[in-house]
Amino acid sequence: MKAVRFSTFGPAHEVAELVDVAEPDAPGPGEVLLEIERSSINPADLLQFEGRYGAVPPKLPVWAGGEAVARVLQAGEGVTHLKPGDRVLALLAARGNWRPRTKAPAARLFALPEADLDQLAMLGVNPPTAWLMLHDFVTLAPGDWVMQNAGNSGVGQAVIQFSRRLGWKTVSVVRRDAQVAPLKALGADAVVVDGPDLAARVAAATGGVKPRLGIDAVAGDATRRMANALADGGTVVNYGLLSGRPCEMDAPDTVFRDLSLRGFWLAKWFATASLEQQHALYRRLGAAIADGTLRVEVEQVYPLAQVKDALAHAARPGRSGKVLLAPSA
Repeated sequence: MKAVRFSTFGPAHEVAELVDVAEPDAPGPGEVLLEIERSSINPADLLQFEGRYGAVPPKLPVWAGGEAVARVLQAGEGVTHLKPGDRVLALLAARGNWRPRTKAPAARLFALPEADLDQLAMLGVNPPTAWLMLHDFVTLAPGDWVMQNAGNSGVGQAVIQFSRRLGWKTVSVVRRDAQVAPLKALGADAVVVDGPDLAARVAAATGGVKPRLGIDAVAGDATRRMANALADGGTVVNYGLLSGRPCEMDAPDTVFRDLSLRGFWLAKWFATASLEQQHALYRRLGAAIADGTLRVEVEQVYPLAQVKDALAHAARPGRSGKVLLAPSA
């Protein structure tokens, strides 16, 4: 079978390698054999290829592939909570899922509800990132505003849908006028196009109410513009660097207006949350997918043989939805 790896750093669609690997053998005690049905291509995957994800670049070569959803093909001795046919998240703490089949420790896995396959493929990273950033930094009351940039991203769409369900209002920042209507249709309360006068645009959209929580996927001077729009004592939570630049904030905002800049990395949450906490959150989010509360647009699904095309597509600006791989198709 084939699997994806990279042996040098660079643009993902240029350095990705599709190589032959052995089929996994039968699962041992406490293990399951999985068929990878879908895997989402996230910004973190693209940054991994470039050596820009995490504090230290990974040691080459690196097997590629983050979050995935899979079917259990076979359960090893002692595995009683999973059976063949169950669908599971194939990734909670490791990579290497861009291949048709793999083995995994069963203790970290649990059966998912029956739901749309493509939506479950995006369950592992973006929904928990959105949920935790909404809950872990600022205590929000019904009617409060949340500000975010990259509002059309997977995390951005989840923020809009979760906030609507929880009684919070969202003002989402986008780069193009064409992105406004789709987010309004999704349930965003306000959508504004970014620009030097962003604070004024946000104030006009919220009726003068300044959000206390800002969710930043861009970094660079986008962090500064977001901070300028927040209420005194507000918090910017940065979780991405789409600009490729460090976060910037004005000294008057931090010194005189008491604004805070915090960072969020889902891998760090995994390192501190118990397995019970992890499973509880994913069951909550899986239920939201199953009942239709959470849905993210998918632009295209590629077979593994076209991984370079898929990676180039995922890196393309102006997409309207996620790009997925179907490793076992």
